[in-house]
Amino acid sequence: MANRSRPSQQKRQKERARQEKQKLKAERRLEAKAHRTAGGPTSPDGEDPDIAGIRPGPQPPREDETV
Repeated sequence: MANRSRPSQQKRQKERARQEKQKLKAERRLEAKAHRTAGGPTSPDGEDPDIAGIRPGPQPPREDETV
């Protein structure tokens, strides 16, 4: 019956590991959020350079595209 105390010790270790993992994950989330809000690729006028010049609707064919 000496094995009865062992599972509670293991359970405590497992719970501490889980809490530590949650803490690290929360820190990573905060860092990622700060990185996203700190700066992304935007031009001075606030327009995203990836979609600059695109108009709604069908787009004209690219000039380097041969059909």
